[in-house]
Amino acid sequence: MSELATPTILSTDVWLDHPDGRLFARVWTPSSDAGQSMQKAPIVLFHDSLGCVDLWRDLPGLLSAATGRRVIAYDRLGFGRSDPRGDRLAMDFIADEATRYFPLVREQLGIQKFVAFGHSVGGGMAVNCAARFAADCEGLVTIAAQAFPEDRTLQGILVAKEQFKDEKQVERLKKYHGEKARWVLDAWIETWLHPEFASWSLAPVLPQVSSPVLAIHGIHDEYGSVRHPELIRQLCGARVEVEIIPDAYHMPHRERPELVIDLVSAFIG
Repeated sequence: MSELATPTILSTDVWLDHPDGRLFARVWTPSSDAGQSMQKAPIVLFHDSLGCVDLWRDLPGLLSAATGRRVIAYDRLGFGRSDPRGDRLAMDFIADEATRYFPLVREQLGIQKFVAFGHSVGGGMAVNCAARFAADCEGLVTIAAQAFPEDRTLQGILVAKEQFKDEKQVERLKKYHGEKARWVLDAWIETWLHPEFASWSLAPVLPQVSSPVLAIHGIHDEYGSVRHPELIRQLCGARVEVEIIPDAYHMPHRERPELVIDLVSAFIG
């Protein structure tokens, strides 16, 4: 792509009913080819620890335009516009997304075949969804996904914990999560730093992935070294392409959007 022009995309907001609370979702569809896009497996986005639908910014529309597919993103319970949570995240919350929430998203949005696309911890959730629904997952894309709690990961979170002592940083989160912002922050920091979480790993799940995989990682990622995409390549039970972006950190899709869109489009195409 020579430039990222704003595509003509239709977006629709949807509310999904879950026993634990309502989930907010948005669907992007190419307006010029809506009929044909419905015949293709949609791309489902799984956001990061502080993310939500709105924080994907223009990526879903660009993905939809470049691939000719619907793109679906939803706010996990407790995040963005979805209902708040009163509980703490369980230590198995990454796998839990594939068992408690994604099946309902699939059911209420009529998703059968799909491409799983996850950023950061959302990458781990995408891996779990691809493994659990291997017969229906046509492809898996991870961006800056963590496969285990590496020292670099935990150090990056400790740095962020200090930064968020500044209430101005919390106020910025409130723009996207409202009064849930403090819960969102604590859910990220306190879960990852919990001693019981130290044993978490994607290693048992990766061999169950049978779809092709594209693992994108920034060489300067402050939350994980290239050991993560390499572990994905080593353990996945399918073909894996690893793309290490030399001038990117933890947000390659924001730092190098043209490159990421091109890589994903070629992979899915």
